[in-house]
Amino acid sequence: MNRQKLLGRLASVGCGIALAVAVVVAAGCRSHHVEITVENRTGTAIELLEVDYPSASFGADSIAAGAVFHYRIQLQGSGPLKVQYTVGGKAQQVTGPQVFEGQQGSLRIVLEPNGKSEMLPQLTPKAK
Repeated sequence: MNRQKLLGRLASVGCGIALAVAVVVAAGCRSHHVEITVENRTGTAIELLEVDYPSASFGADSIAAGAVFHYRIQLQGSGPLKVQYTVGGKAQQVTGPQVFEGQQGSLRIVLEPNGKSEMLPQLTPKAK
């Protein structure tokens, strides 16, 4: 076998191995994420939104009345979800559902007038 044919076969084998490794890695590396949507239905702008969840938090400086804020998280611990925000100069705090490491799906947080809220989790696996 000449050198050019040998190099061609080695390149084909190498590409095949690289492709197989990429497929295995892509199939095995699946991160669990939770898509969080915060809806401002308070009737006025929200200031200083902070959402705390086990091991981290996220937030926004403001969310206009009627606006929706999206954020994607990865749960790395277990515990309650907490939401803090200011509306009309008044601080509000809401405790949401317990969340657990490894859960994935979505959570809709609807902030309503007078400090009321609705938490609509669609997470799997279900709470332990």
